Amino acid sequence: MNKKVDGKSVKKGLLPYLFIGIVILGIFYVFNYLNHTTNVFTYDEFMDNLNNGKITKMELVPRDRAQTFEITGKLADYGETEEFFVSLPKSEVIVNKITESVDKQKIKFVTESDPESGMFFTIITSVLPTLLLLGLAFFFLNRQLASNKSSMDFGKSKAKLSNEKNKVKFNDVAGLKEEKEEVRELIDFLKNPKKFQKLGARIPKGVLLMGPPGTGKTLLARAVAGEANVPFYFISGSDFVELFVGVGASRVRDMFQQAKRNAPCLIFIDEIDAVGRQRGTGLGGGHDEREQTLNQLLTEMDGFGENSGIIIIAATNRPDVLDPALLRPGRFDRQVTVSLPDIKGREEILEVHARNKTLGKDVTLHNLAKRTPGFSGADLENLLNEAALLAVRRDKNEITMHEVDEATDRVLMGPAKVSHKYSEKDRQLVAFHEAGHAVIGLKLENASDVQKVTIIPRGSAGGYNMMVPSEEKLCSTKTDLLQQVTGLLGGRVAEEVVFKEITTGAENDFSKATKIVRAMVTEYGMSDLGPLQLEQQEGAAFLGRDYNKTRNFSEMVAHEIDQEMRKIINKCYDDAKKIIKENKKLLDLIANTLLEYETLTKEQIDYLVEHGVMPEENKANLESMSLTSLRAMAKEKGIKNYSKMNKAEIIDEIDKLEK
Repeated sequence: MNKKVDGKSVKKGLLPYLFIGIVILGIFYVFNYLNHTTNVFTYDEFMDNLNNGKITKMELVPRDRAQTFEITGKLADYGETEEFFVSLPKSEVIVNKITESVDKQKIKFVTESDPESGMFFTIITSVLPTLLLLGLAFFFLNRQLASNKSSMDFGKSKAKLSNEKNKVKFNDVAGLKEEKEEVRELIDFLKNPKKFQKLGARIPKGVLLMGPPGTGKTLLARAVAGEANVPFYFISGSDFVELFVGVGASRVRDMFQQAKRNAPCLIFIDEIDAVGRQRGTGLGGGHDEREQTLNQLLTEMDGFGENSGIIIIAATNRPDVLDPALLRPGRFDRQVTVSLPDIKGREEILEVHARNKTLGKDVTLHNLAKRTPGFSGADLENLLNEAALLAVRRDKNEITMHEVDEATDRVLMGPAKVSHKYSEKDRQLVAFHEAGHAVIGLKLENASDVQKVTIIPRGSAGGYNMMVPSEEKLCSTKTDLLQQVTGLLGGRVAEEVVFKEITTGAENDFSKATKIVRAMVTEYGMSDLGPLQLEQQEGAAFLGRDYNKTRNFSEMVAHEIDQEMRKIINKCYDDAKKIIKENKKLLDLIANTLLEYETLTKEQIDYLVEHGVMPEENKANLESMSLTSLRAMAKEKGIKNYSKMNKAEIIDEIDKLEK
């Protein structure tokens, strides 16, 4: 098979050999130089040897500049690496004496021309070193400038002009129906500004997109530019901030100058909280460079007039730390909250990301959307991508529900630790712990639906119970919160009821339950202390949003808060214990089935609760029944024409009906 040889590869392959050759030649030259012997004679020593006939070979080189002769040669008793050297003044008397002795002794005599007398040698010795030094200086200077190009354009804006060939449109942004309506008029203005100017309407100069990470803020901004078909400049808030004071402000000025030359256009500033934080909140007096950059941004937004054709869209997930001056009318005077998608939005997002994926017939996007509350658009895209990677890893031609389930678990909890082995006692503890959660979820009316239970370790958990709300609500009632706490305590209660022992496995459950109960008492007013908000999240901007809480109560009230929390927790614990004891058989059934199958889905759990066996076991039981008994069961279940069916057909109909 012929391969194309790259010239650069050949050069790189020859360089090591070339280097080795040069090193060998250098070593050889140095070795010869060290073994070479040169004896320096005076004039008298030279003439004595010449007159006595001891010189066998001689070479004369004139030096016109120095007005001297340089003579080298060999004596009769010299070896191959030995010679003599003498330097004589340029004199006719000396030349005549040497000539007479050479003719008399018949010595081999050679006269060379002066090597310094030629123009070429003059250029090499005088001009070439200068050119070489200048060339080296230019090379290193150019290299230094190339590696630090940004050092020569401190004040230039780092905003990049998008050159997307396939521009994002609103059709590519799933969900966000209300958010798209909020920014749609920006597109109308950029396309037809005269319609707004005619009625004296002022289009917002800035639109602030707020919301959790991964909800599609950047994608929405790109869709606005794509729909309007105008230049789209994008930059991160951190690109303004530099070590040197004044650089960020200069970049802001340059960015707006570029935008004015290309108006109408859009400027998108991602993570604006990096430069737009409240002024005067830094430790030790603030950050001069960031605050000057913010001041310049505020000034520039006031500087360009109304309906000038420049619209700024900024995104952040920390609106609580932004400077109030940014949010006043005339600057970012429209604020759009991009929230986590609801079930309909999640289904639309999944449809967009499933366009280039081959899904199996058993994958229903509606059911998947129902099982993923709290997922952002980025989470859903990652979920389908993980499912596709798993399908490729398993050499499948399509993505089945099995890969989707596994991908959901990987996104939520991490990869399964299949190789992790633990004792049978630990397996039983985990199985009954997770079964306790499942029983509470099944028996409480307002509790979350049990979607999946597993005792396969993932992350730091020995097992987990996936429970999602039966329906998505805008706000939760006191009963909802109490039943959530009861469900969280179900695992610990099951351990205590079955093993008369408790473990550390409920640590995360207690953490979640404590947060809910404390919020009920101190924030939601759902306790005997009355409708009072005693705590609220409020941290200094430079310390972080969740660093501290404002406490509006005395030490006596703090004691009452602790008592109320303990009372609610104990009440929920007692309720969980009552449910577990009343449904001990169901607890044993789910736990023992988990020990055998390790993972149970919602459909399997529902079937197990109704029939007491897994679907495969139920089919085996049906096959062991007589035809008369099967027909009686078919009649009871309302199956038509059961009397004309054989045993296998009746079993299939019953199995389909139960599934």
